[in-house]
Amino acid sequence: MRLPVDPTTTMNSGSSNFLLVPIQEYPVLDCVPNKNVKIVVLGASNVGKTALIVRFLTKRFIGDYEANTGALYSRKINLDGEQVSLQVQDTPCVSLQDDAEGLYCQEQINRSIYWADGYVLVFSITDHSSYRTIQPLYQHVRRIHPAGNIPVILVGNKSDLLRARQVPADEGESLAASLGGAYFEVSARENHEGVHSAFLHLCGEVSRALGGGNGEKRRGGLHLARPKSPNMQELKRRFRQVLSSKGKSSTTTL
Repeated sequence: MRLPVDPTTTMNSGSSNFLLVPIQEYPVLDCVPNKNVKIVVLGASNVGKTALIVRFLTKRFIGDYEANTGALYSRKINLDGEQVSLQVQDTPCVSLQDDAEGLYCQEQINRSIYWADGYVLVFSITDHSSYRTIQPLYQHVRRIHPAGNIPVILVGNKSDLLRARQVPADEGESLAASLGGAYFEVSARENHEGVHSAFLHLCGEVSRALGGGNGEKRRGGLHLARPKSPNMQELKRRFRQVLSSKGKSSTTTL
């Protein structure tokens, strides 16, 4: 049985309010408890976090998105022959503070980091400043999870824009190795297979890290609430919005 939800639920994150459209989550009996995989996608602005998630979940690419409100998408996937309940948390951007060492991170992001089992750290290969946020961002994750294994992958997006490259591939590989994760250079615009492989790799790492447990890590440090959840209907709404705007634009040019 699915519980009714209030579509006007809001979350206060510092100085900003984020409207979150609730998702109808899977009943407990639909999935084995230790097969719930929760991952969060983190990175600076304009690196393609939402585009990567949409590519992974729908195989589609949309270039224009409204401002990120921190949507949480939920679906079932097949992982190593087993059906797994996967939740993917999108997040607003993080940024370096003026001293270029500290990290500005909204409270909503802190809650998402605390809630998640695995982490996709994203930068754009065409923006070295986005690359420079990764190490402080990883250290921030470690402060929230000071003990235990942290399944993580590093994703260099926009690999289709090689002429605009500012971050060499070997720098990405070296940084990923220092974080203890794999490195993937992908193009959300042009290559679904690369994006799909990256996310599935992390899902496998999370599944192995959870092992035979019940899917809930022993939490140390901060005690933060689980993020609210919008659903795949949010993706469909975005598709309709973009298609509508493209249709109007075509009509105007006729």
